Amino acid sequence: MTRKIIFLAIAFLLLASPIFAQTPGGGTNLADLGRPFAYIAMGIASGLCGIGQGKAVASAAEAMARNPGAQGGIRFALILGLVLIESLALYTLVITYVAK
Repeated sequence: MTRKIIFLAIAFLLLASPIFAQTPGGGTNLADLGRPFAYIAMGIASGLCGIGQGKAVASAAEAMARNPGAQGGIRFALILGLVLIESLALYTLVITYVAK
């Protein structure tokens, strides 16, 4: 078991060694490698925000149908929750612009 771990560690170090051979003025800039990941993160965050907002609205509609007297409190909690969910997408959007 330990031989496998040692072998894998050595293999990873050997595979990563060309990264350290790059000159500062030429080759691939490491900052350029983060751009696609920022866009992927934005897509994932937006998709998960959509799922979260859909579940929140569905739960709020069900709660209002079960207890119409608490409609005001449920609506306030729904709007507050939607604002917090949407802020995640806005923060990742800002991060994608910062990553450029």
